[in-house]
Amino acid sequence: MKEIHVDVIRDTVARLCIEANKVLPDDLTGRLQEAAGQETDPLGREILSDLERNLDAAARLDVPVCQDTGMAVVFAEVGQEVHIAGGLLEDAVNAGVRKGYVEGLLRLSVVSDPMRRVNSGDNTPAVLHTRLTAGDSLRLTVAPKGFGSENMSGIRMLTPAAGREAVIAAVTDIVRAAGSNPCPPMVLGVGIGGDFELCAFLAKKALCRSLSQPNPDPYYAELERDMLEAVNGLGIGPQGFGGRTTALGLNIEAYPTHIAGLPVAVNVGCHVTRHKTAVL
Repeated sequence: MKEIHVDVIRDTVARLCIEANKVLPDDLTGRLQEAAGQETDPLGREILSDLERNLDAAARLDVPVCQDTGMAVVFAEVGQEVHIAGGLLEDAVNAGVRKGYVEGLLRLSVVSDPMRRVNSGDNTPAVLHTRLTAGDSLRLTVAPKGFGSENMSGIRMLTPAAGREAVIAAVTDIVRAAGSNPCPPMVLGVGIGGDFELCAFLAKKALCRSLSQPNPDPYYAELERDMLEAVNGLGIGPQGFGGRTTALGLNIEAYPTHIAGLPVAVNVGCHVTRHKTAVL
């Protein structure tokens, strides 16, 4: 049995909040550079170059890559041989978000109640997804989610008769409706299967997979490529001004579903889709 104290969890989450907001994953910056070199639309190419310069400026000035430092989404994979000492996991995660956002001078964007709209003052609570796994480690992924893109996400409850093309059409329809609102080029997480809420979770989880890692199932890897091609064929382009780069990447996560349904969810990420992971 491995013991992990809540103070370690708190400090780790705090560090991940700050790092995720200031440094994009290498696979995403690589895709952005690649897109800038391949974009054929002059204005689209200029915008992509501006986005690259923004990342350089953020690194030079040690500031977040986007002013919307997001709502903290935390994935915790807890080994069954782990004992969390000194308190509760959820409390430790929220303490880490509080510490990271306040001490890291990150924008505080969370309201304590969805209707009364009073700012919580410390960006808590986080959205926490916990999963029990084998082993004696605790894997924490912090994914700050800005809402310019989150607001453009969607879910479609298709019938089992809907085939491959209908699924692609559902995804492209959501992206078409999003237009320039999520600050394209986007990163798209697609969930297929499960039920209503699991499908949305799969889509969010898909955003945390590296764009350099296609789905391990060849069928879904091919579907990722075809969906991305269809999305980029919309011509929305960087910041909505037209071009071939509407999305930098698209990941699919799938799960078994009921014989009567075919849920499809799209979680839209902007060009600064952020996540950072640590293993304790």
